[in-house]
Amino acid sequence: MSARLAYQYVVLRCVPRPDREEFLNVGVVLHCQSADFLDVDWSCDRDRLLALDRQLDVDQVCEALGFVERVCHGDERAGEAARQPLGQRFGFLKAPRSTVLQPGPVHGGTTDDPARQLAHLRERLVG
Repeated sequence: MSARLAYQYVVLRCVPRPDREEFLNVGVVLHCQSADFLDVDWSCDRDRLLALDRQLDVDQVCEALGFVERVCHGDERAGEAARQPLGQRFGFLKAPRSTVLQPGPVHGGTTDDPARQLAHLRERLVG
């Protein structure tokens, strides 16, 4: 059996109208320091998002999630945040930055395969 690795994750929520306190989970960011792993798995269900707010710019939400992906992967197009060590990048991503795309609370667990755990969390929490 492989060693169990500790990880932390946040669920990314689309909150199109904060005044209504409604949101839809759209992604999961998982950081596993001991495996040098930081990644996001996301999905934008256009119909579900528009059911929350017909005026929502779904393309803008997808672009924001693409930015999160670029930060995770260290893509230079994401600017200074993408040049930081993985732990600092996770810290950047788990801090609220937008009124429409918001991270939930930090959760943790253990796994022997961070990538597989991320896919499992996205399937369970985002759909």
